[in-house]
Amino acid sequence: MNEAAKISCRGLRKSFGSLTVLDGLDLDVLGGETLVILGRSGSGKSVLIKHLNVLLRPDAGSVMFEGRDVTALREHQLVDVRLKVAMPFQAGALFDSLTIEENIAFPMNQHKVGTVAERRDRVTELLETVGLAGTHKRMPSELSGGMRKRAALARSLAVKPEVMLYDEPTTGLDPVTGHQINELIRSLQEQFGLTSIVVTHDLAGATFVADRMAFLYHGVIRKIGSVSEMCAESDPAVHEFFSLGNFRQP
Repeated sequence: MNEAAKISCRGLRKSFGSLTVLDGLDLDVLGGETLVILGRSGSGKSVLIKHLNVLLRPDAGSVMFEGRDVTALREHQLVDVRLKVAMPFQAGALFDSLTIEENIAFPMNQHKVGTVAERRDRVTELLETVGLAGTHKRMPSELSGGMRKRAALARSLAVKPEVMLYDEPTTGLDPVTGHQINELIRSLQEQFGLTSIVVTHDLAGATFVADRMAFLYHGVIRKIGSVSEMCAESDPAVHEFFSLGNFRQP
């Protein structure tokens, strides 16, 4: 883990009408770590993560990527940032009319990354990495939910991002398949040196993948620390969440 911040939020504010979701939030995500963002339903976790690659823009405050304020960039200037900060969609969002090979190659084709042969080799490498070797010619409809999640991860990795944003990556999966996805998140971090931010309600999975956890409460990060530190925290709001969630120290 690199102790320097890869992504930093300062004074982040976001409201939708009269509802304030983020209220002056500060957060540092360290290079190479997996940070899990936790909080009660409706606390703004998905809103926060969508600010990290500027799918949403704040009403005030900044998001810094490698020291650069990305919230000040115009849409065309964000292309390079979004190539480095990937976000697999929660449901996979594969193109139904394309084969798995074509789905994974899609971002490389769009951004003209490498030669045709290099793209083909990259697809094969990624399918092997996510445990889908030999599925090149299959259609998304032929894959299970867990396999589609894996294919979506492979597509997100195609252009070699530095950061992965996961929004509820195990939603809709059975416990065994969900654990396999969490194992994959962990192994991808280690294999590619990724910085990963995970929003999840999968409490066992959160404990498994996290280097650190951040607890979002009333629009701010109430506490950030290791799993052990979070479980030992005396702050009433944090303690209630972790005790009722039956977290176990590693």
